[in-house]
Amino acid sequence: MRARNAAIGLALALIAVPAAAQSADGAKIYSRCAACHLANGQGVPGAFPPLQKDVKSFAAKAEGRRYLVLVVTHGVSGPIKAEGKAYRGFMPPQSGLSDDQIAAVLNHVTAAAKPFTANEVAQLKASGARLKPSQVAELNQKLVGP
Repeated sequence: MRARNAAIGLALALIAVPAAAQSADGAKIYSRCAACHLANGQGVPGAFPPLQKDVKSFAAKAEGRRYLVLVVTHGVSGPIKAEGKAYRGFMPPQSGLSDDQIAAVLNHVTAAAKPFTANEVAQLKASGARLKPSQVAELNQKLVGP
């Protein structure tokens, strides 16, 4: 009975908490990215691209926002450019993240003027549902040029 009452109390507390307070913690989620991109997002030259200037500029454009969501959800494989340098590698899709968590980590990384939302992530993810990681890399080429 106590366990049931505690569960009901927790459920009621979660309902009462505003949605913003329930949103995922982007910095905490980013810790899984930091293994390759480092804690400050500077990346590792020749191996893992930085998540600084280009990523922030992508967040300001519709096609860039789509690219960022698809990199997280589908991964990326093949040649890409970041801050003028070529990278050829593979980033696996970050499965297991909810749309809210994806929005939170992208907001943490980009500090975008227009924050990502779970709804936007869901729409952008659906728009590229059939893309392979190599096709996601091709989107990078369209954003940064040859």
